Amino acid sequence: MANTDNKHLATPGALAIGVTGGAVGGLLGGGSGVFFVPALDRFARLPRPVLHGTSTTANIAVCTVGAAVYALAGGAVDLRAGTGLIIGGIIGGFFGAGIVSRLPDHILRLLFIAVVLTTAAKLYLDAAGLDPLAGQAAVSPSLLADPWFVLPVTIGAGIVIGAWAAALGLGGGLLAVPTLVLLFGADLHTAAGTSLLMFVPNSIAGAIVHLRKGTAAPSLSGWLSLGAIPGAIAGALLALALDSVVLGVVFGTFALAMGIREINQMIRTGRCARTPAPAKTHSDESR
Repeated sequence: MANTDNKHLATPGALAIGVTGGAVGGLLGGGSGVFFVPALDRFARLPRPVLHGTSTTANIAVCTVGAAVYALAGGAVDLRAGTGLIIGGIIGGFFGAGIVSRLPDHILRLLFIAVVLTTAAKLYLDAAGLDPLAGQAAVSPSLLADPWFVLPVTIGAGIVIGAWAAALGLGGGLLAVPTLVLLFGADLHTAAGTSLLMFVPNSIAGAIVHLRKGTAAPSLSGWLSLGAIPGAIAGALLALALDSVVLGVVFGTFALAMGIREINQMIRTGRCARTPAPAKTHSDESR
């Protein structure tokens, strides 16, 4: 069992991270982990698996509040694709949380970097008008109208996204939103609202597994969740107010920034590992 004691992050700091992560999650459709994970890595000094588990647990509040704001403020959700994603996300949540405890730290970082940089590139292309699909779904309309195609595809996608989100604590928005936009032709606002709804049960499932395995810090998760409530409200309202192109640039820019941050962290970690320990002197040995 990982050590979940946190002696390096005071309550005000946890609340501040919660507010900011909640705003990011509400704005990006549940992708609060792109802030929670690096912020906790910097300030909480917890083992990497516990960072991911704590992020997943705090994401329950982000997605619940964000989805409620979308519903009350007139935001749309795509239940055609969302239903299967929710079912698959629950299944993936239970299996994915166990993966993180078996993966080396550098593998987790590389997976995180790959997701955020790919997402940023896709959204920048969209904003520049270089989308080869011109905003249309990658799947033909006839297939999208067939529930026997949509349901198994979305359940399968939900399992993969849900497992990934639960394992890495990303909240899933960085995967679910592009999937909805690319495969099903959803606009960015609808994709964000659907993603928030999808990751309410997924985050609950992932949190249960992480807490059972000891790869989450319950007290820290609670403070993060408390701070995330006003943040998620503000973030979701801002997302609904922004134009789709502007929202895409915001989403892509934040993903790019988090990817660069993780790359720099890996470089620094690698340099520290290659630095030889100081040699013992004769005076040290004689003590």
